[in-house]
Amino acid sequence: MTHRRLKLLALLIGSAILSMSCGRLFGSGVRSFVAEPFPERLSEWRLFLSGLTPNKGVVPYDLNTPLFSDYATKYRTIWMPEGTAATYKNDDVFDFPVGTIITKTFAFPAADGKEKLIETRVLVHAQDGWKALPYVWNEAQTEATLELAASPVQISFTDTKGQKRDFSYGIPNVNECTHCHENNKVITPIGPKARNLNRDYNYADGNANQLAYLTKIGYLKGAPAPEQAPKIPVWDDAKTGSLEARARAYLDNNCAHCHRASGVAGYTAFLLDYNETDPRKLGFCKLPNSAGFTGNRPFDIVPGSPQESILLYRMESLRAKEMMPEIGRSVLHEEGIALVREWLASLKGGCAQP
Repeated sequence: MTHRRLKLLALLIGSAILSMSCGRLFGSGVRSFVAEPFPERLSEWRLFLSGLTPNKGVVPYDLNTPLFSDYATKYRTIWMPEGTAATYKNDDVFDFPVGTIITKTFAFPAADGKEKLIETRVLVHAQDGWKALPYVWNEAQTEATLELAASPVQISFTDTKGQKRDFSYGIPNVNECTHCHENNKVITPIGPKARNLNRDYNYADGNANQLAYLTKIGYLKGAPAPEQAPKIPVWDDAKTGSLEARARAYLDNNCAHCHRASGVAGYTAFLLDYNETDPRKLGFCKLPNSAGFTGNRPFDIVPGSPQESILLYRMESLRAKEMMPEIGRSVLHEEGIALVREWLASLKGGCAQP
Protein backbone atom coordinates (compact mmCIF):
# COMPACT_ATOMS: atom_id res chain seq x y z
CA MET A 1 0.00 0.00 0.00
CA THR A 2 1.38 3.39 -0.96
CA HIS A 3 2.25 6.05 1.58
CA ARG A 4 -0.57 8.22 0.20
CA ARG A 5 -3.14 5.47 0.69
CA LEU A 6 -1.87 4.79 4.21
CA LYS A 7 -2.23 8.47 5.04
CA LEU A 8 -5.79 8.51 3.66
CA LEU A 9 -6.68 5.37 5.62
CA ALA A 10 -5.32 6.97 8.80
CA LEU A 11 -7.46 10.04 8.20
CA LEU A 12 -10.59 7.93 7.68
CA ILE A 13 -9.93 5.92 10.84
CA GLY A 14 -9.35 9.13 12.79
CA SER A 15 -12.58 10.58 11.46
CA ALA A 16 -14.46 7.42 12.41
CA ILE A 17 -13.13 7.58 15.97
CA LEU A 18 -14.07 11.26 16.19
CA SER A 19 -17.52 10.37 14.86
CA MET A 20 -18.09 7.78 17.55
CA SER A 21 -16.89 9.98 20.39
CA CYS A 22 -18.30 13.36 19.41
CA GLY A 23 -21.22 12.76 17.09
CA ARG A 24 -22.37 11.42 13.77
CA LEU A 25 -20.42 13.45 11.27
CA PHE A 26 -21.64 11.85 8.06
CA GLY A 27 -25.07 11.66 6.46
CA SER A 28 -28.11 13.78 7.15
CA GLY A 29 -29.28 12.19 10.41
CA VAL A 30 -29.29 13.59 13.92
CA ARG A 31 -25.87 13.93 15.53
CA SER A 32 -25.63 12.55 19.04
CA PHE A 33 -23.16 14.21 21.42
CA VAL A 34 -22.70 12.43 24.74
CA ALA A 35 -19.61 14.25 26.04
CA GLU A 36 -18.11 17.70 26.05
CA PRO A 37 -17.53 19.80 24.07
CA PHE A 38 -21.16 20.21 23.07
CA PRO A 39 -22.02 22.09 19.85
CA GLU A 40 -21.94 25.87 19.88
CA ARG A 41 -24.76 25.98 17.30
CA LEU A 42 -28.11 24.26 17.49
CA SER A 43 -27.89 23.29 13.81
CA GLU A 44 -24.90 21.08 14.56
CA TRP A 45 -27.20 18.60 16.30
CA ARG A 46 -29.20 18.24 13.04
CA LEU A 47 -32.43 17.93 14.98
CA PHE A 48 -34.33 20.16 12.55
CA LEU A 49 -34.27 20.33 8.76
CA SER A 50 -35.32 23.99 8.55
CA GLY A 51 -36.80 26.15 11.27
CA LEU A 52 -38.40 23.62 13.59
CA THR A 53 -39.23 20.97 10.97
CA PRO A 54 -38.05 17.78 12.69
CA ASN A 55 -35.38 15.56 11.16
CA LYS A 56 -35.93 11.83 10.78
CA GLY A 57 -36.52 10.20 14.16
CA VAL A 58 -37.18 13.50 15.95
CA VAL A 59 -40.66 13.07 17.42
CA PRO A 60 -42.80 16.01 18.59
CA TYR A 61 -44.89 15.67 21.73
CA ASP A 62 -47.04 17.70 24.10
CA LEU A 63 -48.24 17.59 27.71
CA ASN A 64 -51.74 17.51 29.15
CA THR A 65 -50.92 20.38 31.52
CA PRO A 66 -47.61 22.17 30.87
CA LEU A 67 -45.48 24.56 32.90
CA PHE A 68 -46.48 28.20 32.44
CA SER A 69 -43.71 30.32 30.87
CA ASP A 70 -44.89 33.90 30.33
CA TYR A 71 -47.54 32.82 27.79
CA ALA A 72 -44.88 31.45 25.45
CA THR A 73 -45.81 28.86 22.86
CA LYS A 74 -43.66 25.75 23.31
CA TYR A 75 -42.58 23.10 20.85
CA ARG A 76 -41.24 19.86 22.32
CA THR A 77 -39.35 17.02 20.63
CA ILE A 78 -37.55 13.84 21.58
CA TRP A 79 -34.96 11.74 19.78
CA MET A 80 -33.23 8.49 20.77
CA PRO A 81 -30.31 6.60 19.22
CA GLU A 82 -31.32 3.88 16.79
CA GLY A 83 -32.16 0.59 18.50
CA THR A 84 -32.76 2.14 21.94
CA ALA A 85 -35.94 2.85 23.85
CA ALA A 86 -37.11 4.48 27.07
CA THR A 87 -38.38 2.22 29.85
CA TYR A 88 -41.90 3.00 31.05
CA LYS A 89 -42.54 4.11 34.62
CA ASN A 90 -46.05 4.53 35.91
CA ASP A 91 -45.60 7.54 38.18
CA ASP A 92 -42.20 8.99 37.34
CA VAL A 93 -40.17 10.22 34.37
CA PHE A 94 -39.34 7.42 31.95
CA ASP A 95 -35.86 5.90 32.07
CA PHE A 96 -34.23 7.21 28.88
CA PRO A 97 -31.12 5.69 27.26
CA VAL A 98 -27.80 7.48 26.94
CA GLY A 99 -27.83 9.68 23.84
CA THR A 100 -31.47 10.76 24.22
CA ILE A 101 -32.07 14.39 23.20
CA ILE A 102 -35.12 16.29 24.48
CA THR A 103 -35.80 19.81 23.22
CA LYS A 104 -38.21 22.57 24.15
CA THR A 105 -38.42 25.68 21.99
CA PHE A 106 -40.05 28.90 23.25
CA ALA A 107 -41.74 31.32 20.85
CA PHE A 108 -43.88 34.47 21.02
CA PRO A 109 -46.08 36.25 18.46
CA ALA A 110 -44.16 38.62 16.18
CA ALA A 111 -45.21 41.91 14.58
CA ASP A 112 -45.45 40.30 11.12
CA GLY A 113 -48.11 37.88 12.33
CA LYS A 114 -45.66 35.00 12.55
CA GLU A 115 -43.84 33.66 15.58
CA LYS A 116 -40.44 34.69 16.88
CA LEU A 117 -38.29 31.88 18.25
CA ILE A 118 -36.50 32.95 21.44
CA GLU A 119 -34.69 29.92 22.80
CA THR A 120 -34.39 26.16 22.43
CA ARG A 121 -33.46 24.23 25.55
CA VAL A 122 -31.64 20.99 24.84
CA LEU A 123 -31.56 18.27 27.50
CA VAL A 124 -29.16 15.51 26.45
CA HIS A 125 -28.49 12.27 28.28
CA ALA A 126 -24.69 12.30 28.18
CA GLN A 127 -22.36 9.56 29.35
CA ASP A 128 -22.06 11.15 32.79
CA GLY A 129 -25.71 12.17 33.19
CA TRP A 130 -28.19 14.70 31.82
CA LYS A 131 -26.89 18.04 30.58
CA ALA A 132 -29.00 21.20 30.15
CA LEU A 133 -27.94 23.41 27.24
CA PRO A 134 -29.76 26.70 26.41
CA TYR A 135 -29.56 27.89 22.77
CA VAL A 136 -30.66 31.44 21.92
CA TRP A 137 -32.06 32.26 18.45
CA ASN A 138 -30.68 35.14 16.41
CA GLU A 139 -32.81 37.98 15.05
CA ALA A 140 -32.77 36.49 11.55
CA GLN A 141 -34.24 33.28 12.98
CA THR A 142 -31.64 31.24 11.11
CA GLU A 143 -29.59 29.86 13.99
CA ALA A 144 -29.50 29.45 17.75
CA THR A 145 -26.25 29.70 19.70
CA LEU A 146 -25.31 28.08 23.00
CA GLU A 147 -25.35 30.72 25.75
CA LEU A 148 -24.71 29.44 29.27
CA ALA A 149 -25.80 32.77 30.80
CA ALA A 150 -27.96 34.60 28.28
CA SER A 151 -29.22 38.16 28.64
CA PRO A 152 -32.97 38.84 29.04
CA VAL A 153 -35.01 39.41 25.87
CA GLN A 154 -37.61 42.17 25.57
CA ILE A 155 -40.99 40.70 24.56
CA SER A 156 -43.93 42.72 23.25
CA PHE A 157 -47.11 41.33 21.72
CA THR A 158 -50.89 41.43 21.92
CA ASP A 159 -52.49 38.19 23.07
CA THR A 160 -55.62 36.51 21.74
CA LYS A 161 -57.77 38.47 24.21
CA GLY A 162 -56.42 41.77 22.92
CA GLN A 163 -54.26 42.39 25.99
CA LYS A 164 -50.88 44.02 25.47
CA ARG A 165 -47.96 42.01 26.87
CA ASP A 166 -44.70 43.88 27.32
CA PHE A 167 -42.02 42.44 29.59
CA SER A 168 -38.42 41.28 29.93
CA TYR A 169 -38.20 37.53 29.31
CA GLY A 170 -35.48 35.82 31.32
CA ILE A 171 -33.65 32.88 29.74
CA PRO A 172 -32.56 30.57 32.58
CA ASN A 173 -28.84 29.97 32.83
CA VAL A 174 -27.37 26.50 33.27
CA ASN A 175 -27.43 26.70 37.08
CA GLU A 176 -31.08 27.76 37.05
CA CYS A 177 -31.91 24.82 34.78
CA THR A 178 -30.39 22.57 37.44
CA HIS A 179 -32.57 24.25 40.08
CA CYS A 180 -35.75 22.94 38.43
CA HIS A 181 -34.45 19.66 36.99
CA GLU A 182 -32.66 18.42 40.11
CA ASN A 183 -34.08 15.20 41.58
CA ASN A 184 -32.14 13.68 44.48
CA LYS A 185 -29.30 16.04 43.47
CA VAL A 186 -29.21 14.57 39.94
CA ILE A 187 -30.48 16.36 36.81
CA THR A 188 -33.45 14.58 35.19
CA PRO A 189 -36.21 15.50 32.72
CA ILE A 190 -39.49 16.74 34.19
CA GLY A 191 -42.31 16.48 31.66
CA PRO A 192 -42.08 13.01 30.03
CA LYS A 193 -44.22 11.09 32.52
CA ALA A 194 -47.10 8.79 31.64
CA ARG A 195 -49.71 11.08 33.20
CA ASN A 196 -48.49 14.04 31.12
CA LEU A 197 -48.04 12.17 27.82
CA ASN A 198 -51.26 10.14 27.94
CA ARG A 199 -53.10 12.19 25.32
CA ASP A 200 -53.53 12.34 21.55
CA TYR A 201 -51.15 14.18 19.23
CA ASN A 202 -51.66 15.02 15.57
CA TYR A 203 -48.52 13.51 14.04
CA ALA A 204 -47.53 13.90 10.40
CA ASP A 205 -48.89 10.39 9.75
CA GLY A 206 -52.14 10.86 11.67
CA ASN A 207 -53.67 11.36 15.11
CA ALA A 208 -52.59 8.92 17.82
CA ASN A 209 -52.20 8.54 21.56
CA GLN A 210 -48.63 9.54 22.46
CA LEU A 211 -47.91 6.53 24.68
CA ALA A 212 -49.19 4.16 22.00
CA TYR A 213 -47.29 5.99 19.26
CA LEU A 214 -43.97 6.00 21.12
CA THR A 215 -44.43 2.27 21.73
CA LYS A 216 -45.29 1.65 18.09
CA ILE A 217 -42.15 3.37 16.75
CA GLY A 218 -39.91 1.62 19.28
CA TYR A 219 -39.20 4.64 21.50
CA LEU A 220 -40.98 3.22 24.57
CA LYS A 221 -41.05 -0.25 26.10
CA GLY A 222 -43.15 -1.70 28.91
CA ALA A 223 -46.08 0.72 28.61
CA PRO A 224 -49.63 -0.54 29.24
CA ALA A 225 -52.55 0.36 27.02
CA PRO A 226 -53.32 4.11 27.34
CA GLU A 227 -56.60 3.44 29.16
CA GLN A 228 -54.64 1.62 31.87
CA ALA A 229 -52.00 4.33 32.28
CA PRO A 230 -52.35 7.38 34.57
CA LYS A 231 -53.59 10.62 33.04
CA ILE A 232 -53.93 14.12 34.44
CA PRO A 233 -56.56 16.56 33.19
CA VAL A 234 -55.96 19.68 31.11
CA TRP A 235 -55.82 22.49 33.64
CA ASP A 236 -58.09 24.88 31.71
CA ASP A 237 -60.57 22.36 30.27
CA ALA A 238 -63.39 21.53 32.70
CA LYS A 239 -64.45 18.60 30.52
CA THR A 240 -61.22 16.75 31.37
CA GLY A 241 -61.49 16.75 35.16
CA SER A 242 -62.89 18.21 38.35
CA LEU A 243 -61.85 21.58 39.73
CA GLU A 244 -59.61 19.90 42.30
CA ALA A 245 -58.01 17.55 39.76
CA ARG A 246 -57.26 20.42 37.37
CA ALA A 247 -55.81 22.62 40.12
CA ARG A 248 -53.67 19.73 41.37
CA ALA A 249 -52.51 19.04 37.79
CA TYR A 250 -51.51 22.70 37.47
CA LEU A 251 -49.56 22.64 40.74
CA ASP A 252 -47.96 19.31 39.79
CA ASN A 253 -46.42 20.74 36.63
CA ASN A 254 -45.71 24.26 37.85
CA CYS A 255 -44.51 23.61 41.39
CA ALA A 256 -43.88 19.93 42.16
CA HIS A 257 -40.57 19.65 40.30
CA CYS A 258 -39.19 21.56 43.33
CA HIS A 259 -41.92 20.86 45.88
CA ARG A 260 -41.46 17.10 46.10
CA ALA A 261 -39.53 15.06 48.65
CA SER A 262 -36.55 14.67 46.29
CA GLY A 263 -36.64 18.24 44.92
CA VAL A 264 -34.76 21.34 45.96
CA ALA A 265 -37.76 22.51 48.03
CA GLY A 266 -38.31 19.12 49.66
CA TYR A 267 -36.97 20.55 52.93
CA THR A 268 -40.10 22.71 53.23
CA ALA A 269 -42.29 19.59 53.63
CA PHE A 270 -44.81 21.39 51.39
CA LEU A 271 -45.23 18.76 48.66
CA LEU A 272 -47.39 19.35 45.59
CA ASP A 273 -46.91 16.14 43.59
CA TYR A 274 -50.16 15.07 41.89
CA ASN A 275 -50.18 11.76 43.79
CA GLU A 276 -49.69 13.29 47.25
CA THR A 277 -52.70 12.57 49.50
CA ASP A 278 -51.57 13.70 52.96
CA PRO A 279 -53.39 17.02 53.64
CA ARG A 280 -50.59 18.27 55.89
CA LYS A 281 -47.92 17.60 53.26
CA LEU A 282 -50.15 19.41 50.77
CA GLY A 283 -49.94 22.43 53.06
CA PHE A 284 -53.38 22.29 54.64
CA CYS A 285 -53.14 24.22 57.93
CA LYS A 286 -49.35 23.74 57.83
CA LEU A 287 -47.03 26.39 59.20
CA PRO A 288 -44.32 27.36 56.67
CA ASN A 289 -40.86 25.83 57.16
CA SER A 290 -39.02 28.47 55.12
CA ALA A 291 -38.30 31.88 56.57
CA GLY A 292 -40.07 35.03 55.40
CA PHE A 293 -42.13 35.78 52.29
CA THR A 294 -45.43 34.75 53.85
CA GLY A 295 -47.35 37.99 53.41
CA ASN A 296 -48.23 37.70 57.11
CA ARG A 297 -50.38 34.70 56.27
CA PRO A 298 -50.20 31.88 58.83
CA PHE A 299 -50.43 28.69 56.76
CA ASP A 300 -49.33 27.38 53.37
CA ILE A 301 -52.98 26.59 52.57
CA VAL A 302 -56.06 27.63 54.52
CA PRO A 303 -58.98 25.54 53.20
CA GLY A 304 -61.79 27.81 52.07
CA SER A 305 -59.69 30.97 52.37
CA PRO A 306 -57.47 31.87 49.40
CA GLN A 307 -56.73 35.31 50.86
CA GLU A 308 -55.11 33.69 53.92
CA SER A 309 -53.07 31.09 52.00
CA ILE A 310 -49.33 31.64 51.51
CA LEU A 311 -49.48 29.57 48.30
CA LEU A 312 -51.67 32.11 46.53
CA TYR A 313 -49.76 35.08 47.97
CA ARG A 314 -46.51 33.85 46.40
CA MET A 315 -48.19 32.95 43.11
CA GLU A 316 -49.47 36.54 42.92
CA SER A 317 -46.04 38.07 43.57
CA LEU A 318 -43.43 39.27 41.08
CA ARG A 319 -40.83 40.15 43.70
CA ALA A 320 -37.50 38.33 43.55
CA LYS A 321 -37.17 35.41 46.00
CA GLU A 322 -40.81 35.87 47.02
CA MET A 323 -42.53 34.85 43.79
CA MET A 324 -43.38 31.24 43.04
CA PRO A 325 -42.14 29.65 40.91
CA GLU A 326 -38.91 31.47 41.74
CA ILE A 327 -37.61 31.37 38.15
CA GLY A 328 -39.05 30.76 34.69
CA ARG A 329 -41.61 33.55 34.62
CA SER A 330 -41.65 37.34 34.45
CA VAL A 331 -45.42 37.94 34.52
CA LEU A 332 -48.38 36.67 36.48
CA HIS A 333 -50.29 33.72 35.08
CA GLU A 334 -53.71 35.26 35.62
CA GLU A 335 -55.72 32.21 34.54
CA GLY A 336 -53.63 29.79 36.60
CA ILE A 337 -53.97 32.00 39.67
CA ALA A 338 -57.73 32.15 39.15
CA LEU A 339 -57.91 28.34 38.98
CA VAL A 340 -55.95 27.84 42.20
CA ARG A 341 -57.93 30.57 43.95
CA GLU A 342 -61.21 28.90 42.96
CA TRP A 343 -59.94 25.54 44.22
CA LEU A 344 -58.77 26.97 47.55
CA ALA A 345 -62.12 28.68 48.02
CA SER A 346 -63.94 25.38 47.39
CA LEU A 347 -62.10 23.53 50.16
CA LYS A 348 -63.85 22.92 53.47
CA GLY A 349 -62.58 23.06 57.01
CA GLY A 350 -60.56 26.19 57.67
CA CYS A 351 -57.70 26.26 60.19
CA ALA A 352 -57.41 27.06 63.88
CA GLN A 353 -55.27 30.15 64.47
CA PRO A 354 -51.67 29.28 65.43
